[in-house]
Amino acid sequence: MHNQPTIESLTKQAIQDRRHLHQYPELSGEEFETCEMIRERLEHLGIEILDYARPSIIGFVKGTSGAKTLALRADIDALPIQEEGDLPYASTRPGISHMCGHDGHTAVLLAVAEWLAANKANVQPNVYLIFQSAEEISPSGAQALVAQGILDTVDAVFGLHLWQGLKKGTFGLTHGPMMASIDDFEVTITGSGGHGSSPHEAVDPIYISTHVIQAFQNIISQKLNPLEAGIITVGKIEAGSTANVIPTTAKLIGTIRALTPTAVTTIKQQIVQMSEGICQAFGATAEVEFIVGTPPLVNDETQARFVEQVLVDTFGEARVQLVDPTMGGEDFAYYLEKKPGAYLFVGMEGEVSAYPHHHPKFNIDEEVIPDAIRVFIEILKQFKEDAQ
Repeated sequence: MHNQPTIESLTKQAIQDRRHLHQYPELSGEEFETCEMIRERLEHLGIEILDYARPSIIGFVKGTSGAKTLALRADIDALPIQEEGDLPYASTRPGISHMCGHDGHTAVLLAVAEWLAANKANVQPNVYLIFQSAEEISPSGAQALVAQGILDTVDAVFGLHLWQGLKKGTFGLTHGPMMASIDDFEVTITGSGGHGSSPHEAVDPIYISTHVIQAFQNIISQKLNPLEAGIITVGKIEAGSTANVIPTTAKLIGTIRALTPTAVTTIKQQIVQMSEGICQAFGATAEVEFIVGTPPLVNDETQARFVEQVLVDTFGEARVQLVDPTMGGEDFAYYLEKKPGAYLFVGMEGEVSAYPHHHPKFNIDEEVIPDAIRVFIEILKQFKEDAQ
């Protein structure tokens, strides 16, 4: 390897990479150009590329001892959102843009790959560099990689998110649940239709649906352990076609969020029980379907404390905080379901990054990129194989 890269040189390259990726975004499962760019870069650095299904791409670097193996992950997909704003490197693809920050995550991990290629002698564990497709959809890219055995020989896995919801210059993590599960549901209530003037001759699924929705709130307040967070939101109701006809069916469509696997199980069981029981009482039937998304993202306490110590040692205690979990979801949860590890937020909320994730005017504050690069590098340097 040629010159020893500095944080400054790595940052300069990362910003250049991020802006290129921002101009040429690709949707989940379609990131073949992005994948090709990463492949060329890793090959140029002399990093081995493992045999996993595209458009995810996995690099591998052997450590000095190789007794343990770490994985670092970046998500590479964009969103079906039309970018607004006037960035000189704005998306060139109508209706597709990096409005979540994955362009930044990819650029950061490419910078870490460059550092790693030049510093193999300073890293004990083996390292997987996971550039993961399809974080934004379900079934997700993480789920697919776990199914392919990506973590079979991995001892710990780490990820980060450039996070608009946290003040610039700070870092946030938890010692347990960090982000919520995401599952959607559809409840189809079948009664019997009739004329609006003769409700006694029909079984009205719209009326019944109001009772079912009310009962869902009872699940959160009465059935869930009050120390566990959960949400049931009915976001869409489909029923009826005109004012004076009682329809045969009504459909409730909504989402469930929870911070623990136990809470997810409780909520799902209760949705089925309440829906079927209430409908039966009114002479109707209920059919419940779950569209399973990501599980809760739960940091391993040991690895989270290790990352917290790395952050404190590197950036100072004042810049590190334990944050409240967020009810948004993230498919990094699939990795943490399988192996210990930790996920953290690199805060960037401020004048440059003023709009939330998935907003058409969302933007990364590139000034936080060097901190994100340093986090991953320090995790690799400070991971003690015998202490973990």
